[in-house]
Amino acid sequence: MNRPQLCSRRHFLHANGFGLGTVALASLLERDGLLAAPVKPESFGEIRYDLTPKKPHFEPRAKAMISLFMMGGPSQMDLFDPKPMLTKYHGQKFPGEIKYDNLAQASAKCFGSPWKFEKRGQCGMEISELLPNLSKVVDEITLIRSMTSGVSNHAQGLYAMNGGRITAGRPALGSWLTYGLGSETDELPAYMVLSHPGGLPTFQGEHFTNGWLPSLFQGTLVRPTEPRILNLDPPASLAGAPQERQLALLKAFNEDHLSQHRGELDLQARISSYELAAKMQTAAKEALDISKEPDHVKKLYGVDNPTTKDYATRCIIARRLVERGVRYVQVLNAGQSWDQHGSLITALPKNCEATDQPSAALISDLKQRGLLDTTVVHWGGEMGRLPVLQNDAGREKWGRDHNTYGFSMWVAGGGFKKGYVHGETDEFGHKAVIDEVKHFDYHATLLKLFGLDHSKLTYKRNGLAASLTDNQGAKVVDQLIA
Repeated sequence: MNRPQLCSRRHFLHANGFGLGTVALASLLERDGLLAAPVKPESFGEIRYDLTPKKPHFEPRAKAMISLFMMGGPSQMDLFDPKPMLTKYHGQKFPGEIKYDNLAQASAKCFGSPWKFEKRGQCGMEISELLPNLSKVVDEITLIRSMTSGVSNHAQGLYAMNGGRITAGRPALGSWLTYGLGSETDELPAYMVLSHPGGLPTFQGEHFTNGWLPSLFQGTLVRPTEPRILNLDPPASLAGAPQERQLALLKAFNEDHLSQHRGELDLQARISSYELAAKMQTAAKEALDISKEPDHVKKLYGVDNPTTKDYATRCIIARRLVERGVRYVQVLNAGQSWDQHGSLITALPKNCEATDQPSAALISDLKQRGLLDTTVVHWGGEMGRLPVLQNDAGREKWGRDHNTYGFSMWVAGGGFKKGYVHGETDEFGHKAVIDEVKHFDYHATLLKLFGLDHSKLTYKRNGLAASLTDNQGAKVVDQLIA
């Protein structure tokens, strides 16, 4: 006769997880130190390996960040950095040296921008006609025209802008912020990534990797369509009252077990964590659902327009997440959609049409809610473009090659100056020549606004104090700070 197999408490917990997202659950458990702890290197300072709120090094200006990351390399001289000399020399030989990334399609002919620039806002910032909505909020942004990262390749540029160096495997910016500051919410992951319906950008998870930081600090990927987080809903047979009864039974088992193990605080914490994890079923679904947003807000972002609907929806979700205490949100595009080696004249306007209105609306919306002062909004990619023609096979095929020696991006809120243009490239838009901002200088400045000293936010690895700026001589660019 076979003996009935007993159901252990461990088996009960495993079998009755009610489909809760495993990443979120693991995050909550590790937050309270309840998972089997990995070998932890020595930390420098008072950093703890959990997501409880941590005290910064000094008083912060920013509490959260939304990065609108434009993978591929938006063309600075067509969007943010007008160059009359480039227009004057259009079609003529470039009077200097150019370092190409794609020699097969290279040309030495100057490519003047097909689009007009005008001074916008009270600050008089010159912005391309391709960005009519951003033009309405330029008095809120800092435009950096002198960004550099030094290697004209997508992978290395991505690693530099996201991870601090041009090498792979390093923690992303969002991981460093959550490592240093923890989270303001117990109901949602601290670092969330909103992907495009067309798929992830090139290099996929490299955008939100925790690298060699503990896995707790990895970004949580949110799908572009429902269900936005998989396995969040319980099976239909357990939804509602059945789940409540099972949770009540589980709680009774836990309390009985706790009564037999007085003084075991980690056990009490574990019970609290499982109860807290159940809240994710409500909190995450509510945060990711924009159906109850007022119509005027949806219209502001462009949800009513098929061209802008997706990006508008994700920008609204990003705002909802930071409202609820999420520390860092990254909104991604698909592939390398800003990588216009050819057909720039038709492809670049399409990119702008899809993203310009939602991006500008995000600034306006955060401001009217009183959140812009403490939320950094970033817009930019891993590089810019060259001032010469690529693929010189007819106007409809013209494009631009990579350029990381002088490109543009903008930031707003969180302590950055308003209506300010920083730095200059040369008269053709090729290289930064005044007030260059290296990628690690930008990171040092950003961390300062979050109350973090970039030289003290470190993690011991292979016996060395590794950091986001990583002994590259990074300096805070005080001119960017209000």
